[in-house]
Amino acid sequence: MSDDATCPFEGPEKLLEIWFAPSPQSLPDYDPTPGARYGLRTVPKAVWEDMLDIVKCKVLSTVEGREMDAHLLSESSFFVSPHRLILKTCGTTLNLLGLPRILEIAHAYAGFPASPPSTAESSASATEEEGPTAEKPLARVHRCFYSRKSFMFPELQHGPHRDWKAEVEYLDRIFDGAQGKGKGAAYTVGKVNGDHWLLYMTSPSTSEELVATESDDAGNSDVQGKEQASGRAPPDYTIEVLMSDLAPAARQAFFPPSTEEKVEDGDNEGTGEGESFNPTTHAQTLSRALGITHVFPAARTTLDAYAFTPCGYSANALVDWGTGSAGSDAAGNENENDGGAGAGAGEGYYTIHVTPEEGWSYASFECNVPLPARASPTSTTPDSDIAEDSATVKDDAPMPDLQTLIQRVVRIFQPGRLSLTLFISSEDAYERGESAIEQAQTAFRDALAPKEEGEARRYKRTDKINYEFEGYDLAFASFESV
Repeated sequence: MSDDATCPFEGPEKLLEIWFAPSPQSLPDYDPTPGARYGLRTVPKAVWEDMLDIVKCKVLSTVEGREMDAHLLSESSFFVSPHRLILKTCGTTLNLLGLPRILEIAHAYAGFPASPPSTAESSASATEEEGPTAEKPLARVHRCFYSRKSFMFPELQHGPHRDWKAEVEYLDRIFDGAQGKGKGAAYTVGKVNGDHWLLYMTSPSTSEELVATESDDAGNSDVQGKEQASGRAPPDYTIEVLMSDLAPAARQAFFPPSTEEKVEDGDNEGTGEGESFNPTTHAQTLSRALGITHVFPAARTTLDAYAFTPCGYSANALVDWGTGSAGSDAAGNENENDGGAGAGAGEGYYTIHVTPEEGWSYASFECNVPLPARASPTSTTPDSDIAEDSATVKDDAPMPDLQTLIQRVVRIFQPGRLSLTLFISSEDAYERGESAIEQAQTAFRDALAPKEEGEARRYKRTDKINYEFEGYDLAFASFESV
């Protein structure tokens, strides 16, 4: 986050997601024990921190969950699961320059098979902007996704992030080399001369490629056996709400009061009279006041938050979306709103980042907890338990549906403009016989439909786009206040 509220800060993040295997169950050292450390979770934190030095950000705090580690960064977030990682960074960070080092780490520390040497890789330039050299072997990637919203201040970016073409060329140099010719594809979704969303994704590697160096001399592979025995994996599901032009009242909450003001008001955030401002304690207090702690039921959520000075806010949360069987809550009670799109038990995340300065205000919400698009028509859940306003949600309330989640997030930030994306694996893209992305579009519309007079903001849809990719479907929509 910016240390100077008078200098433009680029809120829209660069989002890099790398899969080294299709699922945790496909790893040779898979361990179903909650909290087990295998795969990428065995990499020492100091090694990841060295990689983040290349990206130009640092770890502020870490939460270790049952299935992943959530690192809160000085510029956004870093999530590490056994088989994949997600690096989300804002400002002028050099997100993609961390990719070659990540591939080195995955091979050297987590034991993922190396890509075979290639002419393309060995002839790559040694400069940071042109990709990796052949000095160290790079892990083979199952799939890679890189995406971002259009920048507000592209002229302030560095390295390959100066423009989309340069970012695509940088990724192509990596994934058209040892990873396989023609593996990557780039897309622009939305108005080129307005808010749009950019996506680069690679084709999936085959199971034979991923386990090539893990098989024994007879060609047997323990990985393949575990993959077949593990059954159907939970859906890959990511919802993003990218918001600009936040309402003044919503922005003001993210400018922490000065120490002097806090002492005069008798509000010391638990740090003791006269002590310095505590960014973590203040962020937790702010999260409760705004309803962020209850975007999902608080009883299912572990929230890690930080309030920046002179302004700004970041939060990571790990969400238990079902510790029992599918369709039941943590206590084993039936609950029609626990998960969606074929979901079972699991741990997911959400992350929020806020740049509140007037002129470039921005907030993002990202979540991978699979949710039904709308509440079941047969649901008996009281309206008070699925309130649109998260400040009124009970700690032990049921999980929200997608429509309710969007309403809760938008009520907190009151944006003038926003874009929504749902990215879901194709095999999970149908719910009750209907297209999940079309159901999502309906949920987007209904969540933001014109409200009664007196509501803070009402919205009209300006874009609706559905995409079908290799293995994934995308719903994209843009809205403006009216």
